[in-house]
Amino acid sequence: MSARAEAARPSLTRRLTAEALGTAFLLMIVVGSGIMGDRLAGGNDAVALLANAGATAAGLVVLILIFGPISGAHFNPAVTLVFVLRGEHGKREGLAYAGAQTVGAVLGVFAAHAMFALPILELSTKHRDGPAQAFSEVVATFGLVATILGSLRARPDAVPATVGLYIGAAYWFTASTSFANPAVTVARAFTDTFAGIAWTSAPAFIACQLIGAVGAQLAFGWLLRESARP
Repeated sequence: MSARAEAARPSLTRRLTAEALGTAFLLMIVVGSGIMGDRLAGGNDAVALLANAGATAAGLVVLILIFGPISGAHFNPAVTLVFVLRGEHGKREGLAYAGAQTVGAVLGVFAAHAMFALPILELSTKHRDGPAQAFSEVVATFGLVATILGSLRARPDAVPATVGLYIGAAYWFTASTSFANPAVTVARAFTDTFAGIAWTSAPAFIACQLIGAVGAQLAFGWLLRESARP
């Protein structure tokens, strides 16, 4: 990155605040809409999931539009890892992003609990185990990173919409309901609601998300690479 471009970027403090705040709102949307959907669906999990997916997809579009110009609107350590591997962020900056995202995500869960008069601190008992669930997270995160990289190459202005649409779809076509985000996974272990995941299930999800992200970076780094000109 040129010195002029670096100088034009918002300060690291502002970028980290944007990542924390954006990820907090993302988790308020994910957990809050899960609670609301579950309460109103009368035991119909399909209706609750539909509400959860629709709210998350719509919320992502808005959050990326708001925070994208400030921090890039990663809201996801796996996405940040990809940009570190691409040389667009330094390692220390990437770690700081991941920390801000994770703290923001957990605080977002606590805020959702407060809005629905639930105990602020909970530990999830909702197990999401097995090879199928883990593989689903590889697929979900691979697809998310592919969506971001492909959209950035072809239509950068369409990234908010394509990410929202992809996540909305991935809620339904993956067995895991597409967490696709290590910070989200950690935070959802702190809620024993519709969106929760047990602590014992979280490590496999996180490992598979990182595998999916790196796999997508390798695949699309090759697919989108311009041919060398003589």
